[in-house]
Formats: sequence, C-alpha cells, structure tokens
Amino acid sequence: MLSFIVIIPFLSAFILALIYLSKPSKQREMLYSFIGVGSIFVVSVLSLLSLYRVISSGESINTTLFNWISIDGFIIPLAFSADALSAIMIGFISSIGLLIHIYASGYMRGDAGFGKFFAYFNLFMGSMLLLVLANTPIIMFIGWELVGLSSYLLIGYYHTDGANIKAANKAFILNRVGDFGFIMGILLLFLAAGTNGFTFLDIKSNISMVDYNLLAIIGVLLFVGAMGKSAQIPLYVWLPDAMAGPTPVSALIHAATMVTAGVYMVARFSFIYELIPNIGEFIASIGVVSALFAAIIASYQSDIKKILAYSTMSQLGYMFIAVGLGFYDEGIFHVFTHAFFKALLFMGAGAVIIAMHHEQNIFKMGGLKKDLKLVYITMFIATLAISGIPPFAGFFSKDAILVSAFASGYTGIWILASLTAALTSYYMFRLLFVVFHSKENTTTLKPLSSSMTIPLVILALGATFAGFIQNSFSEFLNITNITTDLEHSHEIMLELLNVVLAIVGMAAAYKLYALDAKETKANTMLKKLVINKFYIDEIYEFFILKSILKLSKISTNILEPKGFDGFIRLNVWLYRSSGFIFSKLQNGLVRYYALYMLLGISAICLYLIIKLGV
Repeated sequence: MLSFIVIIPFLSAFILALIYLSKPSKQREMLYSFIGVGSIFVVSVLSLLSLYRVISSGESINTTLFNWISIDGFIIPLAFSADALSAIMIGFISSIGLLIHIYASGYMRGDAGFGKFFAYFNLFMGSMLLLVLANTPIIMFIGWELVGLSSYLLIGYYHTDGANIKAANKAFILNRVGDFGFIMGILLLFLAAGTNGFTFLDIKSNISMVDYNLLAIIGVLLFVGAMGKSAQIPLYVWLPDAMAGPTPVSALIHAATMVTAGVYMVARFSFIYELIPNIGEFIASIGVVSALFAAIIASYQSDIKKILAYSTMSQLGYMFIAVGLGFYDEGIFHVFTHAFFKALLFMGAGAVIIAMHHEQNIFKMGGLKKDLKLVYITMFIATLAISGIPPFAGFFSKDAILVSAFASGYTGIWILASLTAALTSYYMFRLLFVVFHSKENTTTLKPLSSSMTIPLVILALGATFAGFIQNSFSEFLNITNITTDLEHSHEIMLELLNVVLAIVGMAAAYKLYALDAKETKANTMLKKLVINKFYIDEIYEFFILKSILKLSKISTNILEPKGFDGFIRLNVWLYRSSGFIFSKLQNGLVRYYALYMLLGISAICLYLIIKLGV
C-alpha cells in the first residue's frame, strides 16, 4: 500500500507527459483531468487507509521494494515507513492535494499546457510523498531534491515571461544553498552514527554515542536545509517570487507540500534535537523572528498572493517555534490546521483573481462580497482561522504554541509571537475588507466553475472543525516528552489575551480599510522601508550577486585567459619546442646515432669513475 502511494503519482506524471508530448491538445483536458485527479484520489484513499491502520494497530507500517545500495554489508534499501508522524502527513497531504487538484482542473481550463501542468503537479505530489514516507535520510534527500525540481518547473510554468523564469531560478538556487547544508548534515550523521544500515531507527539507536559538539553541528546543518525549504530567515526571499506560478501551485506549495517539508524534517529528527536543546532554542529564535518579520511586510503589501506568501512564512515561524522548543505535537498540529485554512485562502484568492480577469492588486478590487458570496464566506472562515479566533482551527493550534512557549519560560519568544498574532489578524482582515467590503467594483466578473467552488466549501469545514481533534491528535502523535506546570486558569487567561490581540488587529483593519480602502503610500521613511520589504533582495543582490558577478568577470578576463589558458599555452609551447629540439636529433644519419651511443657510454664511464673512484 505504501509503495503504491509513492509510485502512482510518479507513474501518472509519466503517462500525462507522454500523452501531452505525443500531441498537445485542449480537447484532451477531460483525459488529463481524469488521470491527474483520479490518480491522486486513489493515493488519497490509500493514504487514509494507511492512517487508519496505524491508528487502529498502534504500530508502524513498513515495506521494502528492493535494496538500492549494497556495498560490503552496507545496505540502503528503497523502503517506506508509516509511523504516526508520516501517516498523519500523508493523510492530509494527499487529501488537501486532491482538493487542490480538483480546483486546478477548473482553474487551468483552456490553458494550452493543461496536460503538462498536471504532469508537473503529480510529480510534485509524488516527490513530497516520497520525502515523507522514506525510512532513511538518503531516500528522504531524493524526495527533498525532487520537491525542489518540481517547484522549479511549476513556478516557471509560464516560461514565456522572463520574470517567471527568474523567480523559478531564484527558488531553485536558494534551495540549493539550503540543501548543501542538509546533505552535509546527512554525511556527518552517517560518519558519526552510520552502521550496516542507515535507517532512522538505526540512527536513533546509535545517536547517544555521538559527541555533543558534532551533534550540534549536524543539527544546525540539517536546519539550514529547513531554512531553504520552509523559507525562514535568511533563505526566505524565494517564497514571494514563487507566486509567479499558477495559483493552484501556490496552494499546493504553501498548504501541503514544499514549505512544510522543513518542519517535518526537524520533527523526524526529534531524537537528535532533544539531545541538543540549545540548537532547538536557535531554531525557535529564527522561527519567531521570521514570523514577526514576515507579518510586518505582509501588512503593507498590495498583491493578494504575496500577502498570503508572507503569511505562510509567518505561520511556518510558529511551527519552528514549537519544534525548536521541543513541542513537536503542537508544531505538527499547526502544520495540519494550517493546511486547511492556507489552501482555502490561496484557492479563494485564485477564484477572485480568475473572476477579476487575473487582477492581483487588492486595491483594484473591492465590493466583491455581493457577487462572490461563496468565496467571501469561505475566505472569511479561513481569515478567522488564521487569526486565531475561536472556535476555528487556527485558534487551537496557534494558541497551543503560544501557551507552550510561555509555560516553558521563553517569555521573549512568547511576546514576539503574540505581537505577530495581532499583526496576522490585522493584515488578513485588511485583505478581506479591501477585497470584499470596500468601494463597489464595476468590473464584469468571470463566472467560476463548480470544480473551483466545491473544494472551498470542504476546506472551510476543515478550517472550522479541525481544531477540535487537538487532544486526540497529540495522543496519537505522541512525540513531545516535555510537560509544563502551567495552571489551567493561567492558560485560560493567555488564551483570552490572544483572542483580544486578534480582535484588536481586526478592529484596526476595519477602521482603516472596511469603508474607504486606500493603498498605503510610501510617504515616510519607515513605510517606504517596509513596502520595499526592507530592501533585503537589493542587499543580497549588491553584496552577493554583484560580488559573484565581479568574481566571474575576474575569472573570465584574467584568471582564465592569463592563468588557466596561459598555463595550457605554456605547456603547448614547451612541448612544441622540445619536439623541435628532439626532431633535430632524430635525423636518420647512422653516424649521429653512433655518436650519441659513444657519448652515452662515456657519460656512464665517467659516472663510475667518480662514484667508485676507479
């Protein structure tokens, strides 16, 4: 069953690619949809059956296809394992992925590359499922890299626009930076804890023998990989530009696949991070700074998809706060609830974009509440959920992280995370009020297909009720081994404070944008700084890209022609010169050869006389 969960998406991607390459045709959209969506439906059923089996038996599922590497007793199998963590992950990855696939079949209708899109889409799903189900870091890394490749293909899907290709390259290259740290961490882990096998169970049984300092280095290197995949400071700048791809791509990347991979990886290596708590504190610190930083930028953005992109970065920061401080159950639960409301927000935004004829500036929208009632209601639910308003899903998962941070004594992290929660409510309701409540829009809206609206309703139900399974979720996952002594009354007070902060953010957004929405002007230095995203891209370009460009010019103009090429030309000249000299000796005259022999014999005799004193 696990093998089919991984194989089916890859196989369907291959079949879709073959059909598309044989004869691209818009008339084949039904066939592409049937293969693309149908295969993920099967995967979703198998994933939920696997989850049910793990829940009912309390034991993990393991399967081995074959031994991929076998050298002198060292074996790396192509094997899959579904324990509580990976079973939960494949359950919601495939289910949310299925809804996004259904939505995409309507969103992409009429696109010339419909078949190619679904081939890429299913490749993306297969890559993420391979990453999650892998029972060894080596196989996980293959899925990790394939996720990066898939995102590159999908972000640059509209390849005729140079800006989209630049965005795809940016995502690909920045992820390679993170992946270098990840693979170095895996290599050090192998040297430190590798035996005849290198599965997660093998590593866990040997990890206590590893030197603490080396283990700390491994933990940091692995997290560098997570920084890239999950868009945390300083490797986050690819995420907003990744909005260049079609909106279903954004929904899949942000809700169910790529960006959650880093959080999953840290949770999967929890047995390492439990031994190096100071590295966990570093992870939590990066998480809270990333969360606040992204929330500030989102508060001044005007592109609907980029607001949601920075929102994802911010919510991922919460997840890293949790897993960094050792609260893995709370972190993964926020991954779970976030999948519902973030997929809903992106798909709702996509519906608005389609209805508005691909307009993405929220200040060119407005008054859509009347004409897009279903989209408005579902996005309103998602906004309540991400803002942490009870009883919606985000309240339970985000509040659990904030309470855990406070109860474990990390007051600074709690304060910054609480401030981020207020900002989250502000910028999300700002988006909602500007798009749906402000001035009337006179644009003739494009009708939406049922394949785009039905998934919104299902996701809205998840965003509403998913939080109520929190206790069962934590009992089943059961990774966290930290207990806190916070009294129940204090916990209630913290929860009320978080709700008050969310309401304050909502009220501020209502006052500023509900009735008369005006785009924020860069009329002060601070506003200009935030609107331009603190010029981080420009700083990277100046100090890193331009430095690399100057080095490449030095290499092109000096090192290569005068250094490497000069060395090669010198060797050629020496070879030719020596050849010319030796050609004079090899003249074909016997008397010269006799002379050479005489000179040689004389030299040997002279050597013997001097050496032996004869």
